[in-house]
Amino acid sequence: MSDPNAPVIDEFRAHHGVLGGHFEGKHLLLLHTVGRRSGTERVTPVVYATHHGSILICGTQGGAPDDPQWVANVAAVDEVTIEIGERTLRAKRTVVRPSDPDWPELFGVWADYWPDAHEYQKKTSRKFPIVSLDPIHD
Repeated sequence: MSDPNAPVIDEFRAHHGVLGGHFEGKHLLLLHTVGRRSGTERVTPVVYATHHGSILICGTQGGAPDDPQWVANVAAVDEVTIEIGERTLRAKRTVVRPSDPDWPELFGVWADYWPDAHEYQKKTSRKFPIVSLDPIHD
């Protein structure tokens, strides 16, 4: 079974993080996770917004009824690896759930950046988790 994200990942790397089509003009990063059960490394392209120096990503899964698996994999570790443009960085993560007081603001920032979020929200009753990433500067 082929990875449906492979063409996006290939384009991202070939063009140093600059993509065309639906992602043209938008920020996209590659999120590296390790399956908490399988131990398999996965790379997932994710749209991001920035807010007060943090990088915000959102677990929409296009409005699917369940959170994407990468959210649980990120929640299981203290830091993740991300690719932004030509840079590969480590980042501390904070998973912000809809019950958290910061969620409305952070989701609002991300949804304002990626308007598709409002269409995704119409497809499901769940509220999408936000992951705030803070790059580690060694």
